[in-house]
Amino acid sequence: MSIVVTGATGHLGKFVVEGLLEKVPAEQITAVVRSEEKAAGFAARGVKIAVADYNAPETFDGVFAAGDKVLLISSSEVGADRAGQHKVVIDAAKAAGVSLLAYTSAPGSLTAALADDHRSTEEVLLASGLPYALLRNGWYHENYTEQLAPVLEYNAVTHAAGEGRVSSASRADYAAAAVAVLTGEGHEGKTYELGGDTAWSFAEYAAELSEQTGKEIANNPVPVDAYVGILTGAGLPEPFAAILAGVDASVEKGELVVPSGDLSRLIGRPTTPLSESIAAALKA
Repeated sequence: MSIVVTGATGHLGKFVVEGLLEKVPAEQITAVVRSEEKAAGFAARGVKIAVADYNAPETFDGVFAAGDKVLLISSSEVGADRAGQHKVVIDAAKAAGVSLLAYTSAPGSLTAALADDHRSTEEVLLASGLPYALLRNGWYHENYTEQLAPVLEYNAVTHAAGEGRVSSASRADYAAAAVAVLTGEGHEGKTYELGGDTAWSFAEYAAELSEQTGKEIANNPVPVDAYVGILTGAGLPEPFAAILAGVDASVEKGELVVPSGDLSRLIGRPTTPLSESIAAALKA
């Protein structure tokens, strides 16, 4: 029996594998990757490596075995047929008879276009009859803290979220929740709405950045259409810019406030404060 993690060398997957290595023997972990070279570090520590691609169904033949627990980390190819990519993994897991498939989804409250692929994947997973757990991950601190260059260049946090709030948490927090589900019992058929303990506004984010940098960082809310124009002007493709602006519109409506407390309960500790992730990003 293995615990199998897809997308294991991605931003979230790396944290999950590291967390699993603290809980179970390396030989019980299988990292599914597109590039064996990127997984060399895990292989050197005894993790099994399987090379497979969401876009090539045949590559998943033999990756799963009966009784495996699987974490399907959602595809990062926004704009692709992500639900179709995920179905490849679900079909292979069903054929193998895995004991649990956990999927990293989006909050149930999120209506932005970004959530459409997640809802479609959830429908496929539930229809498959597989034992499942839905990990509806909220927004990540890193969605903001890894994009600080333009903020610090222009001394402004520009967004289309108005006075909306975000219950974000760190990638490490969400990874720890996945590890808890994969290594624990009694998670079959459960849906977890995951978000940080404390929701924050962009005005508060700008104030925290001001305090930590010693610079005056302005809070700069703009209309959604204007934000799309700013993002495309910065070089983003228009469809992707529209998706990001759509998320901000959802933030303004309160759709990324996740008050369930599921995340801190699963990981057994408070979630990482945004201020800590800002400090880490500024040091990097």
